[in-house]
Amino acid sequence: MGSFKIGQVEVSPGERKRVNIRVAALYDFTDVNIPVEVIRGTEDGPVLFISAAIHGDEINGIEIIKRLLRKTILKKLRGTLIACPIINVFGFNNRSRYLPDRRDLNRSFPGNKEGSLASHLAWKFMKEVVSQSTHGIDLHTAAVHRRNLAQIRGSLEDAETARLARAFGVPVIINSTVRDGSLREAARRRKIPILLFEGGEALRYDEAVIHIGLKGCISVMREIGMLPRLPSTYEGLRPSLETFIARDTYWIRAPHSGAFRQRKKIGDTIDSGELLATISDPFGLDRFPVHAAEKGLIIGASTIPLVNRGDAMFHIAKFTSSKRVRRAVALLDDELLL
Repeated sequence: MGSFKIGQVEVSPGERKRVNIRVAALYDFTDVNIPVEVIRGTEDGPVLFISAAIHGDEINGIEIIKRLLRKTILKKLRGTLIACPIINVFGFNNRSRYLPDRRDLNRSFPGNKEGSLASHLAWKFMKEVVSQSTHGIDLHTAAVHRRNLAQIRGSLEDAETARLARAFGVPVIINSTVRDGSLREAARRRKIPILLFEGGEALRYDEAVIHIGLKGCISVMREIGMLPRLPSTYEGLRPSLETFIARDTYWIRAPHSGAFRQRKKIGDTIDSGELLATISDPFGLDRFPVHAAEKGLIIGASTIPLVNRGDAMFHIAKFTSSKRVRRAVALLDDELLL
């Protein structure tokens, strides 16, 4: 088990180091870096990166990584953990999803050394982190004024990705096609299995989502042999949590402009034609119902009750048995109260 080099810093087996990967300088000559912590076990094993804040305003993942790094179980680590709490440092400092040139970093991978700021940042992350990894977990939230149910997205046609998705331990798994320019697409092309965890909303901590995400990361690390597995006696004390793969998802969009009153919330199961919300004008006279197109489970919703016609209001996942998924979601909620 040899030395591991990242950002010009050597990390030997058994060592734990923080590294600043230099990206660029701002026009006031301030250096901008990607902060990374590398933890190496004394035994050989997988190399897992866990990243957050590719969109700078998505901060739940930062807190998940903070709490993971405080876990004493990491003393038993096999292999190498690369913790990357803030990838888009520009957006994070400005509380923005985007980079200063308004580019979306998660549409800029694998990047280009000679390209735009976004392209260069993507290239640097791929070179220093992703290309040295065997597995990855990318932590996200919904965009501003939206909230997502805790869920895993991945390209489940890959057997290893599917195995890790189930190991993460959330009821809802979305078999999601990769988008051009995304980190998932760039990792897939390098045959690196990667999960995308979604939960909560931008610029807000969600304790339940943070708890689920932290537990999921540790579960994946156990699954791939980086951490010891839990004793079978412990597993027997916990209710088994079923996982369900969504067949498809769709958005419900506002049929009219106005303010809406929500009738259904994230995590609810819905039937085809069921009333989800009612939109009204400022006087409350004209009312426009919003109905579900098909049965499913609400996995995302707007958190601001003001819409223009065509705005996204509800994100619905379709399952073979939505009610069974709802029971699994409720079981996960109950577990958080223990």
